[in-house]
Amino acid sequence: MSYNKVLIIIGDAAETVDTLYPLLRVQEDGFVPVVAAPEVRRYQMVLHEIPALGWDITREYEGYTMQANVAFREIDPTQYAGIFFSGGRAPEYIRDDEDLLRVTRYFFDHDKPVASVCHGVEIPARADRVRGRRMATVAKCRFDLEVCGGIYADAPCVIDRNLVSGRTWHDHGQYMKAWMELLIAERKRNTDWRGGAPSCQN
Repeated sequence: MSYNKVLIIIGDAAETVDTLYPLLRVQEDGFVPVVAAPEVRRYQMVLHEIPALGWDITREYEGYTMQANVAFREIDPTQYAGIFFSGGRAPEYIRDDEDLLRVTRYFFDHDKPVASVCHGVEIPARADRVRGRRMATVAKCRFDLEVCGGIYADAPCVIDRNLVSGRTWHDHGQYMKAWMELLIAERKRNTDWRGGAPSCQN
């Protein structure tokens, strides 16, 4: 099962759609999402959108809650096929966690499938793993990326070797396919897994 598991990184104020879409999408291809956070507990997610109410900045609404399966300090990254960095405000608060940085560096250093959306960029940037890498992110995080040596791209899907990224949850339908292809290839390289995605029963 090692290469059948995928890490989904969250914290309080992780963006709901940023998180739920990849969590559900990986299951369609037979992967097991493992939600990782600073501690094993339930986290409060949020919804981010720019409303048509005269606001020039993102407005935050309360979203669903999500239970973490594993704490960052407990993660053995060799047991996972890939990692996903969700957006929202959570990355700003969890990016200094030394165990999260350790795990993040492993996936970059071993060319394992990495995906990031929106503010998720703040974690690999803090881990010093974006130098010379092209990434999409929400425009307000362009500085975070570039000050750490990354190359900003305003596009719905950016692929730089093992790294796939999108700007916001609106881009899920563009970049997620590329990340899933990397995950499936990673699983095939490391296992003789021949299972299929579960089918719906009528």
